[in-house]
Amino acid sequence: MKGKVLFTATLLSVLLAGRAEAQRCLPKMQGIEVKAGMAGSDGYVLGAALSSYAKGGNKWVYGVEYLQTNHPYRSVNVPVAQFTAEGGYCYNFLSDAKKTVFFYAGASALAGYETVNRGEKTLYDGARLCNGDAFVYGCAATLDMEVYLADFIALTATLRERFLWGGSTGVCRTEYGIGLKFIIN
Repeated sequence: MKGKVLFTATLLSVLLAGRAEAQRCLPKMQGIEVKAGMAGSDGYVLGAALSSYAKGGNKWVYGVEYLQTNHPYRSVNVPVAQFTAEGGYCYNFLSDAKKTVFFYAGASALAGYETVNRGEKTLYDGARLCNGDAFVYGCAATLDMEVYLADFIALTATLRERFLWGGSTGVCRTEYGIGLKFIIN
């Protein structure tokens, strides 16, 4: 009889104590993120990244991105595409007590390839482009937010400024977007 009462009391204390909170952003945890966003008013960006968490909720980020912008020329748009790979570090400067919302500031190194008008030098009206394809390199400054929807799924929002040299279509690009992150271990 005492065993049943003890078991019932233990069960009730567990049920009434509330649910256990997940432990998030622990060192060596990893997450895969897919993201999409806008680059200015005429471009878009698609990407994927692997995050590896360090102490204090900080994270190392390794990813790839595809960025496309359009430059108007008479009645058509000339597409400019950038394929980049990145590696960087993000510092967790703010999070709530329940570890549901995280804010990060980060910096990363970028390298990739830029193509103008898919490599075509001649436009529809016979005009020749002076801009060409090139390897690009540079860095990015990022503000990032993660909101955990469940223990292993987070919604992300990103604002970043990319600085890429080596191309012929400009150095600075501002991006903003959203993504989904899945914690894999």
